[in-house]
Amino acid sequence: MPSRTDPGSNDTSRTRLIERLMEQFPHVPREAVIKEDLLRGGVAFDESALSDNEGGDVKPKSYFIFSFDHGTLPELGAAALRRPPEEIVLTGGPYELRRTVVSVRVNPASPYRVASDADGVLGLYLDGRRISDVGLPPMPDYYRHTLGNGKSVMEVAPTIQWGYLVYLTVFRVCQYFGAKEECQYCDINHNWRQHKAAGRPYTGVKPVEEVLEALAIIDRYDTAKTSTAYTLTGGAITSHIGGRDEADFYGQYAKAIEERFPGRWIGKVVAQALPKADVQRFHDYGVQIYHPNYEVWDRRLFELYCPGKERYVGRDEWHRRILDSADVFGARNVIPNFVAGVEMAEPFGFTTVKEAIDSTTEGLRFFMSHGITPRFTTWCPEPTTPLGRTNPDGAPLEYHIRLLEAYRSTMEEYGLSSPPGYGPPGPGRAVFSVSSFMDSLPARQEDDRTGSGAIS
Repeated sequence: MPSRTDPGSNDTSRTRLIERLMEQFPHVPREAVIKEDLLRGGVAFDESALSDNEGGDVKPKSYFIFSFDHGTLPELGAAALRRPPEEIVLTGGPYELRRTVVSVRVNPASPYRVASDADGVLGLYLDGRRISDVGLPPMPDYYRHTLGNGKSVMEVAPTIQWGYLVYLTVFRVCQYFGAKEECQYCDINHNWRQHKAAGRPYTGVKPVEEVLEALAIIDRYDTAKTSTAYTLTGGAITSHIGGRDEADFYGQYAKAIEERFPGRWIGKVVAQALPKADVQRFHDYGVQIYHPNYEVWDRRLFELYCPGKERYVGRDEWHRRILDSADVFGARNVIPNFVAGVEMAEPFGFTTVKEAIDSTTEGLRFFMSHGITPRFTTWCPEPTTPLGRTNPDGAPLEYHIRLLEAYRSTMEEYGLSSPPGYGPPGPGRAVFSVSSFMDSLPARQEDDRTGSGAIS
């Protein structure tokens, strides 16, 4: 029975591992195998592949909510001074990769490295062998403009997923604070502290007026209308900010955006699983998609890994609220996230891949049987978090590949298709960058017209 250690962990070559999994799971796109390995373990960068921050031609990593790195800023070397790119796109190579967009998670010790060849052409190298060409995101025109107060658009309204999504982290800390409340895999509060310590601009609460001004710049200079959706998000609010509870705090931004830019973007909000009346407020403010993230399915692990959420809401109530929110938004537009991989984190997680997949699939079946399609982010074990410290290598790659298999088969079982607001599905087409679930789903003809799938 597979252990929590990667199959073939005695091999010295990561290449053997990925090729074995490609052969074992031929119906999982090989692009997804490499993408998941990069997301769970990170990638190193030669200096030639770094950005020149906001003054260069490459779109730099914005650190929009979590660090998504395998080291603190002081540990990243040159990558802390000249930021890595926001994402990379992989094509070609010996595996004939179709276009694959991958969120950048820096790990100087990774066996993967982005470097230039003798002709100055960037590639992705594994075990010293070039396995794909690498494209970097160009600096968008709207990043070259500043707000009236001098703040950058990247600081206020960064875009990710190759420009598809405007990511509005309007509250950059979390009121679940300290060891007894913080989620054990989450470094949002540390990321805030490290950026402030480094003297970087990192606005804690973004004024509504600044968000609107940044969006106006994006709307003006994004002439190709590449940005199609925005996400409102931030830390949990257990009391109030500026006299507003969580629904009103995040809702005020949606209301202002929809009044100023009606229909310009698909509006999404990531918040706690709130009571139905609060969820209705989100909908009334103009939000179209609601992400009440459930983090991890297993009851014991939820209680251990999400102590603040368990204390203030509780797992059963959290799930009940998710189901209730479908009455407001429609099941199609309720898309809770889970953090794929923490199921196997030592010392509390499952010790076999099968047990972990069985548990996660139970959660998928629970929600999908109600018409709700979860999505997931591939766990990055950030070293300042409790689970990151004890699990620096994250979950086995086999877990992530089996999850893609289970996710697609469960969707097919319940007759569901890719959720709206994530761009087109399918290998070579997907832009969702922090997991491979969209790369692993079948392409749909209607996405050629809408770019996102219809919102019911």
